[in-house]
Amino acid sequence: MEKLLEDLIPVLDIEHDCILSKQGDITVVFQVQLPEIFSLSDHDYEAFHQTWVKALKVLPMHSVFHKQDWFIDSLYAADFTKEDNSFLSTSSERHFNERPFLDHFCYIFITKKPTGRKPSSSMLSNLIRESIVPPQTLEAKALQDFLGSAGQFSHILEASGFVKLTRLKEQDLLSQHRKPGLIERYCFLSPSQQTLMVGDMQFKDGIQIGAQHCQLYTLADAAELPAQCRSKANYEKYSTDKTKFSVGFASTLGQLLPCNHIYNQYIFTGDSAKTIRRLETKRLRLQSLAAHSRENSIALDATNDFLNEAISSQRLPVKAHFNVLVWTDQKEKLPEINNLVSSAMARMDATCKQETSGAPQIFWAGIPGNSADFPMNETFDTFAEQASCFLNLETGSQSSLSPVGLRLGDRLTGKPVHVDISDEPVKKGICTNRNKFILGPSGSGKSFFTNHMVRSYYEQGSHIVLVDVGHSYKGLCDLVGGYYFTYEESNPIRFNPFYIEDDGWPDTEKKESIKTLILALWKNDNELYKPSEYVAISNALTLYFELVNQKDVLPCFNSFYEFLRADFIKVLQADRVKEKDFDIANLLYVLRPYYRGGEFDYLLNATENMDLLSERFIVFELDVIKDHPILFPIVTIIIMEVFMSKLRKLKGIRKMILIEEAWKAIAKEGMADYIQYIFKTVRKYYGEAIVVTQEVEDIISSPVVKQAIINNSDCKILLDQSKYQNKFDQIQQLLGLTDKEKALVLSVNKANDPSLKYKEVFISLGGSLSRVYRTEVSLEEYYAYTTEETEKLKVAQYAKRFGSIQRGIKMLAEEIRSQSV
Repeated sequence: MEKLLEDLIPVLDIEHDCILSKQGDITVVFQVQLPEIFSLSDHDYEAFHQTWVKALKVLPMHSVFHKQDWFIDSLYAADFTKEDNSFLSTSSERHFNERPFLDHFCYIFITKKPTGRKPSSSMLSNLIRESIVPPQTLEAKALQDFLGSAGQFSHILEASGFVKLTRLKEQDLLSQHRKPGLIERYCFLSPSQQTLMVGDMQFKDGIQIGAQHCQLYTLADAAELPAQCRSKANYEKYSTDKTKFSVGFASTLGQLLPCNHIYNQYIFTGDSAKTIRRLETKRLRLQSLAAHSRENSIALDATNDFLNEAISSQRLPVKAHFNVLVWTDQKEKLPEINNLVSSAMARMDATCKQETSGAPQIFWAGIPGNSADFPMNETFDTFAEQASCFLNLETGSQSSLSPVGLRLGDRLTGKPVHVDISDEPVKKGICTNRNKFILGPSGSGKSFFTNHMVRSYYEQGSHIVLVDVGHSYKGLCDLVGGYYFTYEESNPIRFNPFYIEDDGWPDTEKKESIKTLILALWKNDNELYKPSEYVAISNALTLYFELVNQKDVLPCFNSFYEFLRADFIKVLQADRVKEKDFDIANLLYVLRPYYRGGEFDYLLNATENMDLLSERFIVFELDVIKDHPILFPIVTIIIMEVFMSKLRKLKGIRKMILIEEAWKAIAKEGMADYIQYIFKTVRKYYGEAIVVTQEVEDIISSPVVKQAIINNSDCKILLDQSKYQNKFDQIQQLLGLTDKEKALVLSVNKANDPSLKYKEVFISLGGSLSRVYRTEVSLEEYYAYTTEETEKLKVAQYAKRFGSIQRGIKMLAEEIRSQSV
């Protein structure tokens, strides 16, 4: 016989943003934002658990705490409508389109039963009996007292800093036009918050709602529960011999259970004194029967232990029930899902029970606002401390709302996640600067991550200056049309430090950088210059730029040298400057190799790529010249001058300098002061400095890295450190990592999905916020970032063949995809 849902639905109305049931129960509803999975430390789990216990204790007598976690199989929907999507961004959207992941929604229902309400059971559920009018009219004071208790509950949880609660209003609970409410979504197991699919509800042979076949698994009998429960559990996949990786005790029934399911958690608070009296009566009865049965003797001991703990430790006795409702529209998949749930409960050391006869009543009690009608014969006695261990504490990875950042992947599913590791942490007070320190051995995916990061920042309007020694950024530089400075015999590296943007007058900083350059060319590292020499060069630059502005003279080293040789000598003679104060002949002789016809005449006389201030992507490739005694010091001075000019002149624009392994050579050439200065001051100019290194020994042996870089880098990024796990304690101490962060670092790449090609990356922000993400990219991004020689040659061939590197990468990726089909 069919019945209409509107005749059976236990909800009477929504008033004062509360659900009012036909039995007189009042329910307050909160939507909950939980911490991300794998983000809590052992101490955090314990503190979070104690917070739940404190919150439960403020609930009034005869109330029900019902936590409902929805986990929905979902597909990532790519956005191809953005007009500013670049070639690589579009390829990334295409790569992740329809990537499956587990979406999560969490709600807390706090229900107050009316006075005198009889406890429900499987035989008295309002699913199978007629609804009756509430026996008493609700008083305004009773409602206010209950709302006050719910407010205290919410405040205690939010004050912990682990969760955020939002009280749902009437429009969220009731269905609106083209938007289902929470009650209807549960009744029809609607996965979407925007659309509702109405279907028949059948309880004849199991539970079937529309096309969905459901099964219910319960933890309702103390004999089926684990022997011990705790706030956390060890997650073997990410654990090592040196570290234990923790997750929430009930996470196996939450984010780690990969299927459509709802995890319902019920905790019933009653009259504690009455509960103790009832158990005392039971103890006396068991005591008189203990001599007749070993089972009675064991039950007596258990009851004694329960009463002793309740009284001595002031525990809150409660009744509890936990169940998992799973569903699928393919009935043949039910055995597979049964195995998933059984193994998940087995990992908790619990016995899985598939509910059959009582399933309809338990499902019915899960309707928002109807938890007071839960069949109490399906509950067990425990304490709030133990019951709280079974609460789901975590959600999936969340995307930042900040417009700045980069796209990474959720560790469990690879779902794209937008992560801001620069501005948001500073605004929230997690970090005091935007500097980053990246550590990753060869082959760990370091260059892929750094390419991906700088590309993301470039597309968001940043000015990027890269100093490299391995041609890791050649493909990306060509793709974005940046400047690529490198040394080749046929095309040696060249600059023009005398060039002034917009034919203007050099500011003080520009003149100081040129003075520093001239003095570096003239004097040895250990040779000091006289004040008179400094003044003379300063005067020479002033007069030279006056000449440039008055006449049609190309500013470069050649014209400056000619000015010194002709005009400035006359000035010195007129001022009667003695040779001991300023030896112009010696200066001209030492600078002669950089003048026209000299050995290095190309270096400072560039006629192209001169406007470095407005160029947003600049790569200085120093591999060939890093050991050159003349070229390398000059180039490093020019690099620092370029970046310092960007820092001071580009107001309100993000500036980033990334120094790869070249930092070792720079530090050796007396440039350590530059690195230290940049890392300490770059934050004042909306900039960030990044250093990348491979070897652990480099960190330990370099005072520059230890003092200047690490201490001034609030963001630490580590890639696979498995080869160093036996000596990671030294790295942990040096970088100031916590034990939780150590466990995260050593878990990197330990359980990667073998069907996908990616590497994981650990990111620590200010030592207080740490995550591990996937660096997973599309084929187009892969060939833009690759450092493999054969792949780089193939990209170059396709770029030449199809007219541009973008077109070449596109055709190469399409060809590879077609071959793999």
